[in-house]
Amino acid sequence: MNKIIVLSLSILIIFLLNACSSSDVVKSITADERFEMGKKLFDDEDYLDAIHEFEIVKIQFPGSTVADDAQYYLAESRFKMEEYLLAAQEYQELIRNMSASSFVPLAQFKVGLCYYNISPGSSLDQQYTHRAIDEFQTFIEYYPTHELVQEATANIKKLNETLAKKLYETAKLYMNMEYYKSATIYFNTVIEKYHDTPYAESAFIGKVRALVLRKKYSDAELEIDKYFEKYANGSMKKEAENLKKQIEGELKSNKSVKNS
Repeated sequence: MNKIIVLSLSILIIFLLNACSSSDVVKSITADERFEMGKKLFDDEDYLDAIHEFEIVKIQFPGSTVADDAQYYLAESRFKMEEYLLAAQEYQELIRNMSASSFVPLAQFKVGLCYYNISPGSSLDQQYTHRAIDEFQTFIEYYPTHELVQEATANIKKLNETLAKKLYETAKLYMNMEYYKSATIYFNTVIEKYHDTPYAESAFIGKVRALVLRKKYSDAELEIDKYFEKYANGSMKKEAENLKKQIEGELKSNKSVKNS
């Protein structure tokens, strides 16, 4: 019986010594070493384990020289895993809490890219589209000479086309429903707010049609003249010419009625 007790105590002591030894090894890992472990996992595309290592640096070594590196690559790991909302939060934490970091400009661009990647088609709610535009515009405003400004600008253009398409399709829906006043408002928004998108010319023609159907021929004449000023060689020029003839005929007819 005594032998069993002695053996059990010996095993327990060995286990405790090993546990202490392992604990000392873990504690002895520096912030730099922990970050390098995470970075190697990241480079090997083992993003889930990389996140674990970067989070340890974030929690245990918040004041270390690699704290911003860990925060950035934590966000990058989320981004690589296509967890865009979580990635955006991590990039924003870097921007808020580590404003002196050299990663801040890139983090701001990547916040915009996160929302860009989850921006839906024109038929759905455009909350993330608007958010992406705001974030890219902030990036351009704060870092106008950055090498990614051109890409941010191109992304904004694509996002604006999505917003313009949604408004244009809404206007067409109102036309089909014979709500011509509402259609006019939506066509006009496309013309004024998204004049540099492919939908602006079609919106001009749509607005004129809506005005004609509302029998507002004088307003329609003003708008069709604006169309020719802006789109002298537009793709819808033939249709515009037919509308102009129709409007002129209606105005002439109305004038004859008044004079008779």
